[in-house]
Amino acid sequence: MPKYVIEREIPDAGKLSAEQLKAISQTSCGVLENLGPKINWVHSYVTDNKIYCVYIAPNEDMVREHAKQGGFPVNSVSTVYAIIDPTTSE
Repeated sequence: MPKYVIEREIPDAGKLSAEQLKAISQTSCGVLENLGPKINWVHSYVTDNKIYCVYIAPNEDMVREHAKQGGFPVNSVSTVYAIIDPTTSE
């Protein structure tokens, strides 16, 4: 199944409290439960003004539907074609 990276512009995302991040996570998980088992949230990276989320889903439309139902911004959705790390050089 395809993997996607979603870029979400959220001003001062890096300043969100643990409670705020928990609430966002709970909203996301609730939407995922409603959408069914075909879409999975892997993890997210919180930076100063953006959150980058990694999802596994059958298509980009489902990723966008998750964002719509959760009220999350979507600035871009990119398909992941490969994952590399230092071991790739070996």
